[in-house]
Amino acid sequence: MTVRVGVIGAGVMGADHVRLLHGHVSDAEVVAVADVDGARAKAVADAVPGARVGTDALALIADPAVDAVVVASHDSTHAELTVAAVRAGKPVLCEKPLAPTVAECVEVVREDDMAGGGLVSVGFMRRFDPAHVALKAALGEGAEGRVRVVHCVSRGVTSAPGAVSEFSVTGSAIHELDTVPWLLESPVTAVSWHAPEGESSPGLRDPQVMLLHTADGTLTTVETFLNARYGYEVRCEVVLERGALQLADPAPVVRHADRTRSTGYPADWRPRFADAYRLELKAWIDAVVAGRPSPLASAREGLTASAVAEAVIASMRDGGRTVPVTASAP
Repeated sequence: MTVRVGVIGAGVMGADHVRLLHGHVSDAEVVAVADVDGARAKAVADAVPGARVGTDALALIADPAVDAVVVASHDSTHAELTVAAVRAGKPVLCEKPLAPTVAECVEVVREDDMAGGGLVSVGFMRRFDPAHVALKAALGEGAEGRVRVVHCVSRGVTSAPGAVSEFSVTGSAIHELDTVPWLLESPVTAVSWHAPEGESSPGLRDPQVMLLHTADGTLTTVETFLNARYGYEVRCEVVLERGALQLADPAPVVRHADRTRSTGYPADWRPRFADAYRLELKAWIDAVVAGRPSPLASAREGLTASAVAEAVIASMRDGGRTVPVTASAP
């Protein structure tokens, strides 16, 4: 069976999904690309022979020649388009976040539940990153005892134009807000937000540090630094009672020259998580073909991450006080 996929959004993420589905995922055929910018959609679709181009995302979803949908458009469109795909009875992979607000996420979960559940998958690709998968497996062995502290770092070269402090949470830290409870198999129960004095640009405090309390008693630090300048880097260290586990440096080459030993950093997230995106898309398509539940993050897990993000932003706006995370089940 070949799954005919329509991709909504032809920016960086959408273009990458088209490339990976077309070149690296068997049983998937990209048949349509839609973007509000028709020229951008055409530039992406031109790499896939026969793929149709449009500017109407809802028309793509309704197209009977489209079996499944990837939503990689602006965050503000995620809820509406994901709900439309669910109502059309089509599996949908929505890039993170599921929606910008908890209220919108709740609506998506309700629609998915009414359709029988399982149509919505959320693109938290770190669940498929080989390094994160190996870290979770090592934690599962329990050899070093109970987890006490987790340290997460996410740094980029420069922030997106117009980025504000809230975006550092919903657009960057949202990955850790999903990854930490996934690694620990324990939900986040309370959070607080902190940052050095001063703005790096209007409306943006950068870097930021978030403290997460999980139900198992673990304390997690999450640092996001959108304008770290030196390169893109993700770190995670888990401190246990009798040892520590951490992600290894993924740099494939060490350079020795001019009495210096050095490694390079990628300019953005794509080289670091190339395998994760490919494996995530393959797992999604394989599940659609087999008619089995998606192994990706569910709509409810997308809602849970957004509820944590909402609590972090509440702390940000209230002087860094500790804020409990309220479960927002429909």
